[in-house]
Amino acid sequence: MIKYNPKNWFSLIFEFHKSDTLRKLIYILLIYGLYATLIVFLELRYTKLKSTIEIHSLLGFVLGLLLVFRTNTAYDRWWEARKLLGALVNTSRNLAIKINIFLPESEAEKRNLFSKQISNYCYSLKNHLRDKKNIRELELSADLTDKELHPINHIPNYIAQKIYSLTKNMYDKEYITDNIYLTIDDQVKQFTDIIGGCERIKKTPIPYSYNIFLKKFIFIYTMTLPLGLATRFDYWSIPISVFVLYILCSLEILAAEIEDPFGEDTNDLPVDEICLTIKKNIKEILD
Repeated sequence: MIKYNPKNWFSLIFEFHKSDTLRKLIYILLIYGLYATLIVFLELRYTKLKSTIEIHSLLGFVLGLLLVFRTNTAYDRWWEARKLLGALVNTSRNLAIKINIFLPESEAEKRNLFSKQISNYCYSLKNHLRDKKNIRELELSADLTDKELHPINHIPNYIAQKIYSLTKNMYDKEYITDNIYLTIDDQVKQFTDIIGGCERIKKTPIPYSYNIFLKKFIFIYTMTLPLGLATRFDYWSIPISVFVLYILCSLEILAAEIEDPFGEDTNDLPVDEICLTIKKNIKEILD
């Protein structure tokens, strides 16, 4: 995720980075510019068709509404994902604070295990959402071995079981009462609720039919746009058409990028940074 100062708006206008849509669309825009040049040349030289600018204005309004819905839906998914990751941070800290209070300092090994497993849960959640299985990022121990994790498909669930087991051990040794055990149990349960919400976002993309329709609409609109502009704007129709294509395609690309916010694209959420923050906080509390 790119960090920037939104107040420096003038400098942002001239800033380019690898995720900028102009970089991604440059070849498409060049090819489309050649196409628009050919269409405008043929129309001005041979056909002299009547301008369809009124029809394109009406269709452009409809297309704008569709793109607004598309980008708003994608941003809602992005923002909901950010709230879930914020809940992951808070839940991890709250659980670590409770463990720190109720688990005696003499149980240094158990405190260390809690620290590792809470951190491991966050890192395994990150990799699970990216369809990866990076065991090297986890802090392994006698209680959680590499060999043990290899056959597991859903590592976050497995680590959550380990955390439940550790809290049950605290209860069996009477370090905590029934009410406190239920409170900690509810805290651990929130981990499962968080990953369930993240999986819902990841595995429920925008409906296929809507996505395909919008792309076809943009394609047809931009391919016929030079015809509608040529008799009214002459050869100025070429840069105007290219600019319209750039705007429409950029909005679609940005929406597609942020609707899956757990990846490693520039505009995705800083999941790696959040996991590192949790790990540092948990170690500071428990170690």
